[in-house]
Amino acid sequence: MDTKLPGIDEIKEAETYLDGKINKTPLQRSATFSTVYGSDLYFKMENWQKTGSFKSRGALYRISKLSADEKKLGVITASSGNHAQGVAFAAKYSGIKAKIVMPETTIPAKINAVLNYGAEVVLKGQDYSDARAVASEIQKIEGRTFIEAFNDPYVIAGQGTIGLEIYRDLKDVDTVIVPVGGGGLISGISIALKSLNKDIRVIGVESELSDSMKESLEAGKIVAHTSGNSIADGISVKYPGELTLEAAKQNVDDIVTVSDETIAMAIYKLLERSKILVEPSGAAAFAAIMENKVDIKGKKTVVLLSGGNINFLLLSKIIYKCMEIESKLVRIEFKIPDRPGTLLKISSAISSVLGNIYHAEVDNLARNTPIGFQTVTFSVNLRDEDHLKILIEKLKTLGFEFEIVT
Repeated sequence: MDTKLPGIDEIKEAETYLDGKINKTPLQRSATFSTVYGSDLYFKMENWQKTGSFKSRGALYRISKLSADEKKLGVITASSGNHAQGVAFAAKYSGIKAKIVMPETTIPAKINAVLNYGAEVVLKGQDYSDARAVASEIQKIEGRTFIEAFNDPYVIAGQGTIGLEIYRDLKDVDTVIVPVGGGGLISGISIALKSLNKDIRVIGVESELSDSMKESLEAGKIVAHTSGNSIADGISVKYPGELTLEAAKQNVDDIVTVSDETIAMAIYKLLERSKILVEPSGAAAFAAIMENKVDIKGKKTVVLLSGGNINFLLLSKIIYKCMEIESKLVRIEFKIPDRPGTLLKISSAISSVLGNIYHAEVDNLARNTPIGFQTVTFSVNLRDEDHLKILIEKLKTLGFEFEIVT
């Protein structure tokens, strides 16, 4: 494998190869968020890419560079997420065999997605490191080519085609904000953009729980740093590659970090206000704006939404939690006398101020429930915090003990 970073000519070559094989995803202006953040704000919609993320670009281009003999033996990789789907899709498109080693803890939806693209799945190990070791052993035995997730010049060139598309659609862009895991995505985009206009700011965003690229740039060498506990598993990478670290040194203006809580809120706000569904990694760049980590006031800004493959169970938790934070879904726990008509009084009071009862639960076995009383929890859908204040004042008139449960 070539260990030299690709240049703009290589990225243009990748774009030519990928033409007609991938989606040229739109650059979508958000009037809502432009107003909120005082910027001319655009979303690059890689969540609408084939396989649901940008990964198919690099995988397709990398596989195109295999020799005829290498194609006969097939490819292998290790991944529990978007890279697995990208390689599986690219292999199917190219008519070659693919084997994907995935950790045993991978959720069924991701396993099924890879299988649906025709790849063989091997479930081994508890995390990526375990799966990577198994894949390496299989590679030695079967002679397959290992497709790196980010530290590969062809993969970087494939991801760099996003930069060409952004520049073609918005030549006077000031700032481009990109999620960062291993660094393949921001490497390719930054090489392309800086080659076309060195004044374009390229900002990377990592989870504060997995900020190995930021740590490595500050140390001047590869530094491993990840907790492994971020919801943004797609960018929770233990360390960047040698190629991607060098690309970041040369072309990335800054790396910032964001909290998981803000990533979750970014997912929620994109869905609520713009009807855009993204995964946690795909929301990281927008989270940086929400945390005011990047100055975009008065600037033409592109936010890369890198993927949309979200676990639906996680999405439901995020929606409920964010609604609670905004007082749009409130749980109210009552201690009420165990006698007929009491629940009716409470539900009538909630309805009278236009609160919508989403769920109600009676627990007669709670330890702190006095004899002769019931513990009842209502989950109520409200407009906002002001609406909650109105409801609380109404409930106080009933004379029952209650508290807001968080």
